[in-house]
Amino acid sequence: MIEASSGSTAISEAYFARLIGVPFIAVVPQGTAPEKLRLIERHGGRCHAVAPGDLYAEAERLARESGGHYLDQFTYAERATDWRGNNNIAESIFSQMERERFPVPSWVVVSAGTGGGASTIGRFIRYRPDLAGRTRLAVVDPENSVFYDAWASGDRSVKGAKPSRIEGIGRPRCEPSFMPDVIDAMMKVPDAASVAAIRWLEGVMGRKCGGSTGTNLIGAAALAADMIARGEEGSIVTLICDPGERYLQSYYDDAWVAAQGLDLAPWIARLEAFARSGCWEEGR
Repeated sequence: MIEASSGSTAISEAYFARLIGVPFIAVVPQGTAPEKLRLIERHGGRCHAVAPGDLYAEAERLARESGGHYLDQFTYAERATDWRGNNNIAESIFSQMERERFPVPSWVVVSAGTGGGASTIGRFIRYRPDLAGRTRLAVVDPENSVFYDAWASGDRSVKGAKPSRIEGIGRPRCEPSFMPDVIDAMMKVPDAASVAAIRWLEGVMGRKCGGSTGTNLIGAAALAADMIARGEEGSIVTLICDPGERYLQSYYDDAWVAAQGLDLAPWIARLEAFARSGCWEEGR
């Protein structure tokens, strides 16, 4: 089995490949977190690093020449589960919310890697008559990703020149599994904000999270502040995507952050101010 992955999906696939006794190769972008690569290899997988723009073609080539099967999560993610239910991610979210003060969330905030998660949640909301019109889906997009541009313009052919620095989300092309029509709002999140958010979140939760969790948190905070400003009550749901221990040599490394030219201080200050006052406007 061959997969093109930024690492996290490939960890799970390597585990199940070993379980059924099938060799597994993860084609990953150069610069993928070393901690992810070690986890893939620990489960018996082999990592094959390439330039980000070569990810898909190289996975197809390896599958063709080895007689293997290219799993191609970027094409098939939106149909991997029954989006109408059957314990998919959307059904799990709303089941967990049932005993909360506001069981029907005003917003669900997710980021897009393949686009499959957002597509599942968006379709589920529209399928369920008790959610339609009450819950909206917001998708947050990091720098160097084209999902926002494709959603805003309606042009799925848009291409990006650089890979995303926030591993697991953001793509230089609009993936087949991305479904703009089921998304109610999108927002661009600066990479400095994403990294600052997980640094700040560690102080709140006492645990490290991956960069995409920070992207999600920024989107949720902005929407919460907007609801507060309008005097609205309700709940907002977002996801903790993966553990931060996979990124000790990047997002949690001050030298790496400095080398990327990311200034975290203004965003940490903004999050602290939001926690105190509920206001998201810069300087207030």
